[in-house]
Amino acid sequence: MSGHSKWHTIKHKKGALDAKRGKITTRLVKELTVAARVGGGDPAANPRLRKAIADAKAENIPNDTIERAIKRGTGEIEGAAYEEIIYEGYGPAGVAVLLEAATDNRNRTVSELRHLFSKNGGNLGETGSVSWLFDPKGVITLEKDVKSEEELFEIAVGAGAEDLRDLGEYWEIQTQPEAFDAVLAALKAAGVPTVSADITRVPKTFVRLEGKDAQQMLKLYDALDDHDDVQKISTNFEIEDAEFDRLK
Repeated sequence: MSGHSKWHTIKHKKGALDAKRGKITTRLVKELTVAARVGGGDPAANPRLRKAIADAKAENIPNDTIERAIKRGTGEIEGAAYEEIIYEGYGPAGVAVLLEAATDNRNRTVSELRHLFSKNGGNLGETGSVSWLFDPKGVITLEKDVKSEEELFEIAVGAGAEDLRDLGEYWEIQTQPEAFDAVLAALKAAGVPTVSADITRVPKTFVRLEGKDAQQMLKLYDALDDHDDVQKISTNFEIEDAEFDRLK
C-alpha cells in the first residue's frame, strides 16, 4: 500500500496481509516470473529477482516453487506469459490510483478493473492521467523501538537514504530507488528488522478523506487489492487515525 499517511502501512495493511496469505503467494510467484523474464534468471545480476526471491523466502514459499516460477520467466519451462501493465484512475473525491498489474489477458484485466472502479465510486483513466502525481521511492518501514532516531538516522542516511519519518508507532525511511538495496543492506548489517521494504510510488500531494468518501475509497482499495492481477497499488489519500478506526 502506498497512501503514505499516518495510517497507510499499518492498521489496514497488517490485518489485510494476515487475511490474504494465498493472495500474497500468488503475487510473489508472479513477481518472480516477471522479474526473471525482464532481467534474466540470475539473481546475482538481477536485483529485482534477488529481492523477489528474498520476499518469497520470507513468506516461506518452497524453493521448488520459486525455481519453477523463475524457469517460467526465463522460458525454460512452459507457463503463463505475464505482461506488466500500469493502470491509472481516480477514486472518490478525485483520489489518484495507480495500479501495477501482471496479466496474461490484458482485455480481461482492463474490463474487470474498469468494473471495480465504476462500482466503487471511481473511474479508470487514461495513461499518464495520475502517474505524474507520484515519485518512485524506496520505502522501508520499521518498528518504533528497533533503534533510537539518532541511530537509525546515522545508519540510513549514511547508506544513502533521503529521509527518516516518524509515523507514530513506526519509522519510515525513504530512498531513491538506486539507493534502496544499499540502505536495506546497512539496516540488515546493523541487526535492524523491517516491517516492510519495497520500491514503490510515493504521492507528491494528498487528498484527505472522511465520512462516505473515506469509506468508499477503502472499499475500492480492498476490491482492487483482491484482484488476482494487481501486484501493487499506489494512492494519494489519507485518513486520520480516529476516522479510520471509526470506519473499520
